[in-house]
Amino acid sequence: MEWLQTWADGSTLPVLTAFLLGLLTAISPCPMATNITAIGYISRQLENRQAAFLSGLLYTVGRMLAYSVLGAVLIFLIRSGQDIFATQQTVNFWGEILLPPALIIIGVLMLIGDKLPLPRIGTASLAQPARHKGLLGSFALGFLFALAFCPTSGLLYFGTLIPLSASNSGGYLLPVIYAFATGLPVMLVSWVLAFSMRSIGRLYDSLQTLRKWLNRFVACLFILVGLVYLLQYFGLFC
Repeated sequence: MEWLQTWADGSTLPVLTAFLLGLLTAISPCPMATNITAIGYISRQLENRQAAFLSGLLYTVGRMLAYSVLGAVLIFLIRSGQDIFATQQTVNFWGEILLPPALIIIGVLMLIGDKLPLPRIGTASLAQPARHKGLLGSFALGFLFALAFCPTSGLLYFGTLIPLSASNSGGYLLPVIYAFATGLPVMLVSWVLAFSMRSIGRLYDSLQTLRKWLNRFVACLFILVGLVYLLQYFGLFC
């Protein structure tokens, strides 16, 4: 991590600096925890390699949308001569409040959602939404996780990337590059999950049992990460 930081500090190319800052963010403790959670979510679709790869891609797109929109607003404010500290504090505040319960709720629904008395419309009408549920969920996770700033990621994004972007003519592109780098590890893992499945295609039938336990594991992972963030918010966990 230190060599990435040194390289980012010494780089004279804004695009390269933004990319390296994104990688630094991806391997920082808090974002890494959310990326591991996302990988667990994506790995539930082992029997469908296209869905697994698209989930990783849409997770990254979700992060790109969140960072790009927020970055565009902040760059505009800085270039207009306004202070972005209040905006940073607002994003941090709501991110810390919304992420833990969202993770816990998602985890609980993954565990017991099929046991809840939810209305059934019919298998034909549910087939198409069910096919895309995982993809939309991956996009939403990417968007949500991107806005969950911890001290390290907040410093890299608000303290380094945004001032760099505001001082460059093509600055609106830099948050996109940064966001792509933050989601790159998840996208690479999803690619490996997707295309390594070619060699074990005959095991798909036996993966149904594995998937049941994998769903439970991922659900518990969501709940655990949500609880950790909740304890961090109240200062009970470092």
